[in-house]
Amino acid sequence: MINRRILTSGLLASLATGLGSCGGGLDLGSKAPISKDDSWKNSLGDNDTSDGIEIRKRRTTPATVAELMEPGPLKEMTLGQPSAKVTVIEYFSLTCPVCHKFHKETWPIFKRQYIDTGKVYFIARDFPIGRSSGNAAIAIRCDEGNYFKLLNLYLAQQRRWVSQDVRLDAIHSIAAPHGLTRSKFDSCLANQDIIKGIKETKQRGRDLGVIGTPTFFINGKQLRGAMTLARLSAEIDPLLA
Repeated sequence: MINRRILTSGLLASLATGLGSCGGGLDLGSKAPISKDDSWKNSLGDNDTSDGIEIRKRRTTPATVAELMEPGPLKEMTLGQPSAKVTVIEYFSLTCPVCHKFHKETWPIFKRQYIDTGKVYFIARDFPIGRSSGNAAIAIRCDEGNYFKLLNLYLAQQRRWVSQDVRLDAIHSIAAPHGLTRSKFDSCLANQDIIKGIKETKQRGRDLGVIGTPTFFINGKQLRGAMTLARLSAEIDPLLA
């Protein structure tokens, strides 16, 4: 079970800059900020290695499409048709201000124009940065039938539940109106299969070259930062032609 602790310094730095920007690495040739994962130890943001996952060196070569599409430890959360010409994978952290910006400003139009029309197959993968994000990631995994609804709600309502201390009541309050009872939430917080699965998903993301959020892979090409619709279209449209 994830206890109440202070968030990582990387997350605090992100919050201090406000929801419009956050510190971290930059996409090559762009000015798009990302929430950088500086823990490099415990997969849910600890300062120790008690999760038992070996931390390997950061990847220096691009991941192959086959590697990216290899099934992970948890059920893949997807939208759209697997037969679509383009597959977009997003690694996100629910406490990431740039993820908030993307899902508020770009996601609704992107989903309507590309996913709902069958042009794009979309895969969402957890990459929690800090303990609050880890607990919220467990909450959305606890109710997979509402996964994408809850994902967007946690991102949209970050000010309600993200703080210096992990506030389980506030985290639960986001999902409670949509059917997640407190008893089920508490049970999921103690569910080692979910916890281990999220940790392994994040570690696998690191192995694929993810160093922060949001990170996107479009038919295998890695992009970082808050994607605008124009930038996504510039990458996707030639692949559809």
